[in-house]
Amino acid sequence: MPGMHSPFPDATGNTAAPHPYSLLTPDVVLDALARVGLHGDGRLMALSSYENRVYQAVLEDGQRVVAKFYRPGRWSRAQILEEHAFAQELHAAEVPVVAPLVLDGGTLHAHAGFEFSVSPWRGGRQPELQEDQDWEMLEWIGRFIARLHNVGAARPFDHRPALDLQRFGRAPRDWLLEHGAVAPEHAGAWRAACDEALELIARGPSSTGVSGTFGLQNAALLRLHGDCHPGNILWTPPDETGGGPHFVDLDDACTGPAVQDLWMLLSGERRERTLQLSALLEGYEQLRPFDRRELALIEPLRTLRLIHYSAWLARRVAGGDPIFAVNFPWFGTPDYWAGQVVLLQDQVEAMQEEPLAA
Repeated sequence: MPGMHSPFPDATGNTAAPHPYSLLTPDVVLDALARVGLHGDGRLMALSSYENRVYQAVLEDGQRVVAKFYRPGRWSRAQILEEHAFAQELHAAEVPVVAPLVLDGGTLHAHAGFEFSVSPWRGGRQPELQEDQDWEMLEWIGRFIARLHNVGAARPFDHRPALDLQRFGRAPRDWLLEHGAVAPEHAGAWRAACDEALELIARGPSSTGVSGTFGLQNAALLRLHGDCHPGNILWTPPDETGGGPHFVDLDDACTGPAVQDLWMLLSGERRERTLQLSALLEGYEQLRPFDRRELALIEPLRTLRLIHYSAWLARRVAGGDPIFAVNFPWFGTPDYWAGQVVLLQDQVEAMQEEPLAA
């Protein structure tokens, strides 16, 4: 793939430059913490994260913190600080999120060429929404998201991106084609399916009970979590001291329609997704109105995520991040792209069906 970097010699015997994260050793992590007055006892545990590098550290006094080292070049300093400010707004409004700590007068710090933040460690487990079909849990999460959106609607982002057709659809498509990332034997079919899907999104899908169409351009926009799937929610059993859901990882916070923070929590067959959506909205609408026309955006948003995800993987593999080669060995194969063609064709059909109703 053009632009790919590897720590191993290529056919000419040359060795490409190592990925920046290869310099992020345990000593660098501990020195970064010490720089902001947090002295670790040497125990570090890497937490699951592909985009950034995140570590749980045990301090000398026994407390645990989470250090997040941002991927170089992904976000500007202003964009990261805006994410932090949003998290602190939510925390001040008693919305249960894990916000970065203010250390040495700020939340974003620099060490050894990396920008990083430190947050308190919070326990919990990912809610198993499909397995136990806990409607009360879904209602609770719906109320939780509504509280986040009430804060998100108070003011706009100035620096964070907007979830729109250009950034999440056309630009990723163009990058993949221009860099030869799509397997040649499937490039024509993939482009045709992608173009058809993006054209449908541009026109706006039909919305049940509404004359004409309702597209992304019609939706009210607000500050969102942006990547609200079950893996970014931690659940603790309710007890006399509290419990319930709390958000982690606002790294993909963006501007977009409210339904973006709901649809990724739905799974299974259409009937199951309808029931799940009903439970989420039952909780959501206790605290905030929801424009039901936005339900017509679920399949367009799913389609944009598919296209954007392929481009994200391709960029990271091309950038030489070894984590991606290890965890996504199937990416870029002819079978992968054949599957993407089918998925996009399925999405074209899905966008022409009646949207979910709740």
